[in-house]
Amino acid sequence: MESSAKITPNYLRDYLTLFGFGGVIIILDQTTKVLVRRNLALGEWWSPWEWLEPYARIVNWKNTGAAFGILPSLGEAIAVLAIIVAIAIVYYFPRVPREDWTLRLAMGLTFSGALGNLFDRLTIGWVTDFISIWRFPVFNIADLCITLGVIVLLLGVWSQERNLDDDLSETEVDITPDTGSDQVPEENMGE
Repeated sequence: MESSAKITPNYLRDYLTLFGFGGVIIILDQTTKVLVRRNLALGEWWSPWEWLEPYARIVNWKNTGAAFGILPSLGEAIAVLAIIVAIAIVYYFPRVPREDWTLRLAMGLTFSGALGNLFDRLTIGWVTDFISIWRFPVFNIADLCITLGVIVLLLGVWSQERNLDDDLSETEVDITPDTGSDQVPEENMGE
């Protein structure tokens, strides 16, 4: 596709797909975060069953860093990065062939996660994390989407590489000599 392509009905359909998918995930992410902030004090946790508490619980956790609490002092830089990533995805998404569903899914998940956490950073100054599973760092739906987006991207690249390798191996030409031929090799001609 040309780099100076105009917005066409196909582009509009692509944008509706991206924004529709992203909107559903962002609404789910923000709704769950609001429920946690309204019902649990910062640092407070809840679990529906006592036996589940050591393994899984809901906790109201303040995260000033990136996903899973890494880089806590770089919240503003992470916000800028989220904006850049979101703009890049909006630009490139309609240029990705529809057949490449793994890349499109990875972009949609990453877009949703980046904007879900960016919304928190811009409105309350940090990200609300609330899913606590065993000893794993506390995370939220947006973090999960970003992580799944990276996993889907890696699996998609791996799958495409495998398919390319399979296609190349199927098209290799058999260059073994034909031993049943009556032809005389050139090196014996002249004897």
